[in-house]
Amino acid sequence: MEKQHPIKIMSLGIQHVLAMYAGAVIVPLIVGGSLGLSAEQLTYLVSIDILMCGIATLLQLYRNKFMGIGLPVMLGCTLTAVAPMISIGNQYGIDSIFGSIIVSGLIVVVISKFFGKLVKFFPPVVTGSVVTIIGITLIPVAVNNLAGGEGSADFGSLSNLALGFGTLLSIIVLYKFSTGFMRSISVLIGLIVGTVAAFFMGKVDMTSVMEASWFHMPTPFYFGLPEFHVVPIVTMTLVAIVSLVESMGTYFALGDICDKEIKSEDLEKGYRAEGLASIVGGLFNAFPYTTFSQNVGLIQISGVKTKNVIYSAAGFLVLFGLMPKMGALTTVVPSSVLGGAMIAMFGMVIAAGIKMLSKVDFISQENLLIIACSVGVGLGVTVVQDLFSQRPKGLTLLTNNGIVAGSLTAIALNIVFNIIGITKKDEVDAA
Repeated sequence: MEKQHPIKIMSLGIQHVLAMYAGAVIVPLIVGGSLGLSAEQLTYLVSIDILMCGIATLLQLYRNKFMGIGLPVMLGCTLTAVAPMISIGNQYGIDSIFGSIIVSGLIVVVISKFFGKLVKFFPPVVTGSVVTIIGITLIPVAVNNLAGGEGSADFGSLSNLALGFGTLLSIIVLYKFSTGFMRSISVLIGLIVGTVAAFFMGKVDMTSVMEASWFHMPTPFYFGLPEFHVVPIVTMTLVAIVSLVESMGTYFALGDICDKEIKSEDLEKGYRAEGLASIVGGLFNAFPYTTFSQNVGLIQISGVKTKNVIYSAAGFLVLFGLMPKMGALTTVVPSSVLGGAMIAMFGMVIAAGIKMLSKVDFISQENLLIIACSVGVGLGVTVVQDLFSQRPKGLTLLTNNGIVAGSLTAIALNIVFNIIGITKKDEVDAA
């Protein structure tokens, strides 16, 4: 293999960072903004997330006896975790978010060896329904932000709508008329264009950037000691399992690109690295981490498959994460601009769920019923939050969260129709 010049490796690494940067920083911006964090707290949340993206990537890159897929893969927080984390934060507090992330990471580490046998409980009809439900529940968050942020004095003003829809339009135009790398960073460019426009409209406050320090050290339990509640833990565990199923597809795609056969042992180490990344993220008040598919696309475009490039990208992420001014710079993005980008990104979550569902056998009435009931229950519990206000305490787990209710409905109906039902059919055929 031809030896690459360090400058080329670093430039390719920066390209990978840019491709995933918008996806990385938008999660803490949305979650922190929805929970009403101060500018200082939001700066920390963004900075620690960037740092942990780098550390999570390193955990996957470095293959050893215990963990690491050893493929050129980059990790970041999945958008499917956003709605659950906002829901948990609003109902139980921010410390419960990190407690549930830590426990869900531990569960992933424990089940990593056996997850291959559990996959039958999470076929496309289940994972597709879950991701679709999560995407649908995110759209109101995006629209509220586009209008200026819920409770803002200028909510729904023409200037906010112009910025929000202008940002969305710029992303669409970039995606339509650009190719390759430019297309992969269309959301990032859209955010920059929208923020520059907002600056000239007097809607950008640079105070947080001026006040932020140039360097800081990560602080464990920055927001306080983690709290542990059953519903948040179940919610984040479901999100983690869906992420594992998605990551499996990414591993096989990368294995095909890199001409490497992916064995069960490789999958086990990859899952374990993701679980450990979530544990470390929770300890430092960051997020659960999973593989970023946009970087796989970049590897295909560039044709460069060496891990040195990804090591370089991870190094840049760690460096940027230690510089609060980098994190503070992202917090100046106005809510309306962020909302415009969120519509595109959250819509892509729904599209990803529909794509998963496209693999489902729709001739089967059972599969149609699973999708109908799970999405219906999930959306119903989300929209009509007082639906189960008279519920017995023991049913809180099933009725407190639309994502949990919809997900458990999909899992239960899949067991009834596609596992127990098939087993009984096989017994009848054998008789």
